[in-house]
Amino acid sequence: MDIGGLHFTFFNVAVFAVAVFLLAGVYSFLKQGLKGAALIVLCLSGLAFAGGVMWL
Repeated sequence: MDIGGLHFTFFNVAVFAVAVFLLAGVYSFLKQGLKGAALIVLCLSGLAFAGGVMWL
C-alpha cells in the first residue's frame, strides 16, 4: 500500500500498532503511579516506532 510516496507493508503497520499499544501501557503505568515502569515502556515504545520508521 502506497501512502504519500511511502510503501507500507503489513509488518510496518504491525510495528506501529505495537508502538501504540506500548503507549497505552505508559498511560496505564502513570495512572498507577509506576513512573519507573512507565519510563521503561516509553523507551520500548520509542524503539518500536523507530523500527517502524526505519522499515519504511
